[in-house]
Amino acid sequence: MLTNINPKLPMRDKSATRDYYIDQLGFQEIGDYDGYLMVQKDKIEIHFFEFKELDPKENYGQVYIRTNDIDDLYTSMLDNKIKIHPNGALKALPWGQREFALLDPDNNLLTFGQSI
Repeated sequence: MLTNINPKLPMRDKSATRDYYIDQLGFQEIGDYDGYLMVQKDKIEIHFFEFKELDPKENYGQVYIRTNDIDDLYTSMLDNKIKIHPNGALKALPWGQREFALLDPDNNLLTFGQSI
């Protein structure tokens, strides 16, 4: 029986990843190991593995995160000066979701969505 999914994304620099997810996005650290970081916010848990040679321009790491209050989440990101993906402003999409997106320091795409 499947109960949860915790994506694993690449990171080049643990301190930069920690700063972005904890200090900027408000996640909490739940694990810090040699070359591995785990963060959590609400019911979302994301793991990061060290990949120092990662070329961010060639990174296609992506996570889709569902929310139940997309408007407040988007507003809080703007209020906290979190950079929104250039093509990722909040909008309604044909598949019945309202979404917006961010890029982390390693070019991992974080898309937040809520059903319309």
